[in-house]
Amino acid sequence: MLKDKVAKLKEETDVVILAHNYQIPEVQDVADFVGDSLGLARQAAKTNHKTILFCGVHFMAETAAIISPDKKVLIPDLDAGCSLSDSITLSQLQKWKKEHPDAISVGYVNTTAEIKSELDYCCTSSNAVNVVKSIPTDKEILFLPDMFLGSYVARMTGRKNMFIWAGECHVHAGITPDDVKSKLDSFQNAEFLIHPECSCTSPMLYDVAAGSYNERQVQILSTEGMMNHVQNSQSNDFVVATETGILYRMKQQNPTKNFVPASAKAECEFMKMITLDKVYDSLLNEKYEVKVPKKIADKARLAIERMLAIS
Repeated sequence: MLKDKVAKLKEETDVVILAHNYQIPEVQDVADFVGDSLGLARQAAKTNHKTILFCGVHFMAETAAIISPDKKVLIPDLDAGCSLSDSITLSQLQKWKKEHPDAISVGYVNTTAEIKSELDYCCTSSNAVNVVKSIPTDKEILFLPDMFLGSYVARMTGRKNMFIWAGECHVHAGITPDDVKSKLDSFQNAEFLIHPECSCTSPMLYDVAAGSYNERQVQILSTEGMMNHVQNSQSNDFVVATETGILYRMKQQNPTKNFVPASAKAECEFMKMITLDKVYDSLLNEKYEVKVPKKIADKARLAIERMLAIS
């Protein structure tokens, strides 16, 4: 069985397998750790294994390579990219910074290594609010690249001096308010869990930020925040607005609870590019290695370390 071959091979080669919550079930099953971007970055930083096999998208593997320069980082498919990461280029960011010379730049972890090398702070969806809160209120902030996460952070922190880049994740942007309303109407007793990258946060933002939407319980959470919430919640039914891959782990850890995607179409084709066959091939042939030039990595590391230091 291929799953057993992967398990045997990773032991023989001293490899740790990290998988994002959006990976296919077969890949999650062979991973040593499954989690969100922040959790996996922390695992990459502290692992004693000499090689990290990253089952996620390219920017995640780059982040692991930056914070663990002494480790070999592999990704099973080099084409596993990210529409959000692609929504801002290095030249665009440099021009934006010149227009706001005194601003602090805060970039979502869903960015390339080149972009991270130009940032003051990195953040994830789980700590973006706290990262912005840590910055003096009189300082302008350039927040990039996700406009929905940026709008949510501005609302939650009350910042009036945040400039937000107009980027989006095509998967989360595709989850509409109509999708959400339809599901909530169908599941009257369900809690609503929403990722802050979703476009449906915008029209609902004021109600949602207050903890409810049309008197329904709503939580805006990172993927790992969702996992923790459903384990501790007394509710049995949940409408989940994020990429559908997370539902597998939710059901595994909470077999008596019911999870419904806000949109069944919310699938990231880049996350789904990584298969068990590719994982095995990557282990067997040490492909594909992700390297970040030292000059870029050294500059990017500070922003990432600041992210890891803020919970």
